[in-house]
Amino acid sequence: MLSLRNIRRVCAAIDTVVLTVIAANLSKFRARSDLAGPSSAQIPESFPTIASCAVAIKKKNSSSSLKVESNLRTSSSTPCDQVAVSEPALIKIKEERDPEKLFNLFQSNASNRLVVENRFAFEDTVSRLAGARRLDLVEQLLEHQKALPQGRREGFIVRIIMLYGKAGMPDHALKTFDQMPLFGCPRTVKSFNATLQILSQARKFDKVHMLFDDASMKYGIELDEISYNIVVKGLCEMGSLDSAYLLMVGMEKAGLKPGVVTYTTLMAAAYKSNRREIGDGLWNLMVVKGCSPNLATFNVRIQYLINRRRGWQANDLMHKMLGTGIKPDELTYNLIIKGFCMMGELEMAKRVFYALHGRGCKPNSKIYQTMVHYLCKAREFDIAFRLCKDSMEKNWFPSIDTIDSLLKGLMEISKDRNAREIIKLIRGRVPPYPAGELEAFETILSSGRLKKHL
Repeated sequence: MLSLRNIRRVCAAIDTVVLTVIAANLSKFRARSDLAGPSSAQIPESFPTIASCAVAIKKKNSSSSLKVESNLRTSSSTPCDQVAVSEPALIKIKEERDPEKLFNLFQSNASNRLVVENRFAFEDTVSRLAGARRLDLVEQLLEHQKALPQGRREGFIVRIIMLYGKAGMPDHALKTFDQMPLFGCPRTVKSFNATLQILSQARKFDKVHMLFDDASMKYGIELDEISYNIVVKGLCEMGSLDSAYLLMVGMEKAGLKPGVVTYTTLMAAAYKSNRREIGDGLWNLMVVKGCSPNLATFNVRIQYLINRRRGWQANDLMHKMLGTGIKPDELTYNLIIKGFCMMGELEMAKRVFYALHGRGCKPNSKIYQTMVHYLCKAREFDIAFRLCKDSMEKNWFPSIDTIDSLLKGLMEISKDRNAREIIKLIRGRVPPYPAGELEAFETILSSGRLKKHL
């Protein structure tokens, strides 16, 4: 009899033989499969073999590279295409003079952002339609723009409000502000102030007060310093200086500190109405409150002194301005020069004029006009000629009356050559003088020569 140990050894040997036979059969099946390919009865068509996976990956890579190349081609060509399409539209809009055609051309490009977002093209179109008195077309154009997606942006609606103002249509500007929630556009103090400004410029002061009073309750707008300054200026233009001052007091009660713009506006109104005590008092109040005057504030006070023929005081004030670190501008110098000329202090006026360059400031057309005018009145025609020639070479031409006085004066002192130089510059003016005025200037020369011969 076999022992238990021997039986185990026999079983282990049989297991080894069986496993060897199975392994051999499996290797033969694999070899046949690799040579013959997958059998439809044994492997499903959708079975992900290594070969099919490789093909799929290759296709995916090629399609993605084509997609990327296509996107790059599209992205690189799109701006150029847009410019190619939009540039002719902008040129056509700029060159079109017929209001109807201009309107239709702009409307056909209403969805073209390169046209609509071009601030110059938009404003120029509205300005020309308004200039042609086609307010009906202005309304159609702007109302259509409000209905487009950009009408949900407050900045764009503010532009519409301002354009209505430039077209002289303040009621439409107010209507646009009222309708903003209908476009899904939020209202803030920015659009509120724009509407307030348009109404004030149109001198619709009753509507200014109504809008200002309804700011919090009706519109939920919290007023800021700009809101108050607009109304203060409006009241000053109405001649209601006392009401404007009380509004500034109310501004402080509302927790807003009046700035230099507020004080300067009130001072200008006070000096304009010859209420110097109030103007000077506002200046002192401003300084006490810790608000420093700026260039505009100094110019307002200098203007008052010049109007009262106090040129020396105005000159002293300009020097004080320089001491505070504020640089005078062309308006300041023109006021000082005019002040000395009005007082008959022509030498001081000339000193200020020639000192301009040393102080980093150049004379503008108004300064030249002032100097030439008063030099002709003082019969200093030689200096007047030099300054007038310098001004004309910069395409700044004095007034007709001033040129007339200069030409007559030059002919009187036998400076025919200088007069001919002035005439030559007059002929080259851009835009040219009307034929009648040019003929009048040339008549002065011919009549002057005739007198000499007689």
